Amino acid sequence: MTAPHEIIAPPTGAIPPRARLRSTAGVLPLDGVWRFSFGSDPGEWGEMPVPGHWQLNGYGAPAYTNVRFPFPIDPPHVPSENPTGEYRRTVRRPDDWDGGRVLLRFDGVDSWFEVGINGAPAGRSSGSRLTVELDVTDLLTGGDDELVVRVRQWSFASYVEDQDQWWLSGIFRSVALLHRPDGGIDDVRVEAGYDHLTGDGILRVEASSSLPVTWEIVGVEADGDRVPGVRPWSAEQPNLYRLLVRTDAETVSLDIGFRTVRVEGDRLTLNGAPLVFRGVNRHDFDPRAGRAVSRELMERDVALMKEHHINAVRTSHYPPDPYFLELCDRHGLYVIEECDIETHGFSPAGWRSNPSDDPAWAEVYLDRMRRMVERDKNAPSVVMWSLGNEAGWGRNLAANARWTAERDPARPIHYEGDTECESVGVYSRMYPGYDELEAIGRHEEPALADPSRDRRRRGLPMIMCEYGHAMGNGPGGLADYEAIIDAHPRLAGGFIWEWIDHGILSGGAYRYGGDFGETVHDGSFVIDGLVRPDRTPSPGLLELAAVITPVRMRIDGDELVVENRWSFTTTEDVVFTWSGEADAGVLDIPALAPLTSRRLRLPEAALMVTATLGGNVLSRAQKRPAAPVRPVLVAGRPIRPERLGPFPIAGLTLDAWRAPTENDRFSLEQTWRAAGLDRLLERTYEDGRARYGPAGLDSGFELTCRWSALGDAIRLDVEIERLGEWRLPLPRLGVALALRTPAPGDVRFEWLGLGPGESYPDSRSAGWHGQHSLTVREAQTPYVVPQENGNRSEVSWLRLSTPSGGLRIEGDSPFEVAVRPWSTGQLERARHTDELVEGDLLWVHLAAGVTGLGSASCGPAVRPSAEFRAARVRLGFTFEAA
Repeated sequence: MTAPHEIIAPPTGAIPPRARLRSTAGVLPLDGVWRFSFGSDPGEWGEMPVPGHWQLNGYGAPAYTNVRFPFPIDPPHVPSENPTGEYRRTVRRPDDWDGGRVLLRFDGVDSWFEVGINGAPAGRSSGSRLTVELDVTDLLTGGDDELVVRVRQWSFASYVEDQDQWWLSGIFRSVALLHRPDGGIDDVRVEAGYDHLTGDGILRVEASSSLPVTWEIVGVEADGDRVPGVRPWSAEQPNLYRLLVRTDAETVSLDIGFRTVRVEGDRLTLNGAPLVFRGVNRHDFDPRAGRAVSRELMERDVALMKEHHINAVRTSHYPPDPYFLELCDRHGLYVIEECDIETHGFSPAGWRSNPSDDPAWAEVYLDRMRRMVERDKNAPSVVMWSLGNEAGWGRNLAANARWTAERDPARPIHYEGDTECESVGVYSRMYPGYDELEAIGRHEEPALADPSRDRRRRGLPMIMCEYGHAMGNGPGGLADYEAIIDAHPRLAGGFIWEWIDHGILSGGAYRYGGDFGETVHDGSFVIDGLVRPDRTPSPGLLELAAVITPVRMRIDGDELVVENRWSFTTTEDVVFTWSGEADAGVLDIPALAPLTSRRLRLPEAALMVTATLGGNVLSRAQKRPAAPVRPVLVAGRPIRPERLGPFPIAGLTLDAWRAPTENDRFSLEQTWRAAGLDRLLERTYEDGRARYGPAGLDSGFELTCRWSALGDAIRLDVEIERLGEWRLPLPRLGVALALRTPAPGDVRFEWLGLGPGESYPDSRSAGWHGQHSLTVREAQTPYVVPQENGNRSEVSWLRLSTPSGGLRIEGDSPFEVAVRPWSTGQLERARHTDELVEGDLLWVHLAAGVTGLGSASCGPAVRPSAEFRAARVRLGFTFEAA
């Protein structure tokens, strides 16, 4: 006999899906602490928070996979050992809920569940990230009733929910009882378009009820289906109107936004203007609670996105908590909402048995699409529907596209897996290389076999549904992507993968795949966000914000070039200030219209211009001061110093290696290790020179270091020559000093150069040249997986200060520097931040150059322009007590 959770079927006992509405009818929230039993049959009873996941509350363990299923591929069957949680609580229908019906609403349960009241079955459901409502009217007694929810971790539904995230189970979104009064409003559908030529809104309202229905827009008079002179909705100006829909039994309200999304030839437009996504992919995630994300954290996410100029979200890879869409409506974020479908785990098996093309799964696929579209059809922020993600292609996805296009023709359909654009309205790609993206922008992508399909696809707008893989230190190359998008109107932008690192907080550090005893896992591939698990912005987010800024500036000679990249907003409210060495002021810049630019003469003393809006920095432009001309210093009396300022010297060595970044691991690391850069052995000569080379190879480096005394200062001259037939970029090239000090993290690190954050050749848009100051500890970026970090570029001098004194290091020419409280070896060996322990050594890395970051963990490698390939370098430094 087939187990119920292995029967491929839509929910049973559920009412048809409908819109999410605010109502005067009663709502009884059921969130809180429920009784809980874990196992195949009820045993000992404990407690479980709802919303919550049982793996994060003492039952079972989290598991992370990106592609592979953590069970054999045998659809629709799952292992007999199937963790099961039973939830119980007492419910009572409120006395004032007279007549009508009562619904039991679940917003998210992973992965399959059945519901009973007083021992009688109420329904079954799957679709973990989708709302389902069960009619329980006839099962409630009016007194205390026992509600039982039994949840299976694995079910047939697990085969279509392989969404590159932690496998976590239970009731993780809100639960509520809803009163549906007789004559109430069962559903409302609103179409609120905008005619950008007349300025009119076009409004159509459909409501389902057994009683007559009326509606009104608060404070606005409509002329039939025309609403004259409305303020349209956009991410830049999220203008909302309150719509009230009434019967004698119920009033519902919803916030509507007038906007029209169109595919016009190869352009994507909103309200007649270009629609360019400068977006992120976002999972629901909390480092302590998993996908049970609080409203406060959702609000924090949206605030951070807006603060960093992000204008769009792809809800990877399922519908979000409905409150998140409310925030996007209110604060202004374009949303590509994605259906709860991903079958990526079939790809290792050659996509055999993929449900996307199996008729047995057709009703399940369509049910999932309907539940998403009907719930969120009135959200102005949702500008596009996505069929799902990485589910191959097949008749069920095509059927979902046909149903959606008929149900909601006002929104284009997205699905990257429809490679020939058979059913979608936009051409979508993941992680294209730079040359490939440029070719697509020019309509010169490789041709499809079918000429008619090729013509159609070539004529559509293109978006990158994923690009710029933000795994660890990176992504690099974002400015290059943005330049290509700017150059080609066909390109409607894209979505960085992804918003947040999915590190689970445990034992004082964030954990990832393999840290919970999983036999099948994908390691740290879940740590790939622009913000750390605690929502601290990474350098990658700051870089993105600088690259996608809506007000771009540059200084060209004695002129400032200002570019307004907003589609609907002038720069009227932007404040432009300038500063110089001894003076500062406000620039009187006339408001720039959307999508225009202007040149203005700068005050002669101006070295930097800053554009701010509401106190938030939009961008900076800088006139870089000429590097000081330093006289060529003649080496003085040779010495062998034992200390530099207050720091005893513990070592000096060649520095040609870095703790690989996560992006290095998928590209250059293998090349570098093959060349032996990680295992150089030293051989010293009598004259102080040294040769560094790896065992088994004849390549290497010759390092010459000459110390000399120059009055009260100490001089270090460095020459490095590459030996052998080298044809590869280097991680870095310079020297590393180990200086002894009791508390290296507390040392004050000041420098003149790019800052205040870290910078690399392909990730430095967020920095500006100036004098910056941090402690050494603050100068580290605590990536969840320790790796190369903290480099500062174009440095002229640095100062290291302790309570007992300081040391100033000045370079003959600008150099790269990283100052750390641990060695490169320690950084490389550590797999979690709690494994990094400060000792009594301060490591100072002084380099002629470093290689950039790229995005090779899931995207392009470092571009040649950001690689460091010098065959010979000379460096000169002067050390003075300070």
